[in-house]
Amino acid sequence: MPSKHQDIFSASLLLFAEKGFDATTIPMIAKTANVGAGTIYRYFKSKDDLVNELFQRYVSEFLTCIQNGFSNQTTGFRERFHYIFNGMVKFRKNHPHALSFIKKHSQGDFLTAESRNRYKRLLDVISVFLEEGKAEHMIRPLNKEVLIAILIGGFMEVCELIENQQVEETETLLLGVEESLWSALSM
Repeated sequence: MPSKHQDIFSASLLLFAEKGFDATTIPMIAKTANVGAGTIYRYFKSKDDLVNELFQRYVSEFLTCIQNGFSNQTTGFRERFHYIFNGMVKFRKNHPHALSFIKKHSQGDFLTAESRNRYKRLLDVISVFLEEGKAEHMIRPLNKEVLIAILIGGFMEVCELIENQQVEETETLLLGVEESLWSALSM
């Protein structure tokens, strides 16, 4: 990816995560990326195209981080949860603003069918895991949307506390968050 393209992506991610789609303008992105507004239009047809490319990229990377632990032939359900949690942590560390961006934009009217499909694939992977857990009587018999909200929502709120420097990210904190989320989900 050319450097200017990456600069635009980084600036866009930061601004969309902080301000949201509607409050972020192409001139704001250009200024933050230290490029001219015309440069942005060389890479993207519109702000909608930019936000969709950004959304698809980070949703796909989030899904990859979550799925990577499963290739280790994990057997126990709790162990699989551990790998999902670690994938979420890894994603947040690699892309500090991406979770806020995904959270704020996952229901946007501007999302294309491809963006919605990628987000659905992410939710489907988590749903399958949770439904298997319910079938094995490991996960509470709640609606899958509620279970996802507990898992992802709780994690994102902690991430925001870390990003806003309200709590310090430590290994002890992460272990406690993982155990708390597991306790909230499990029977």
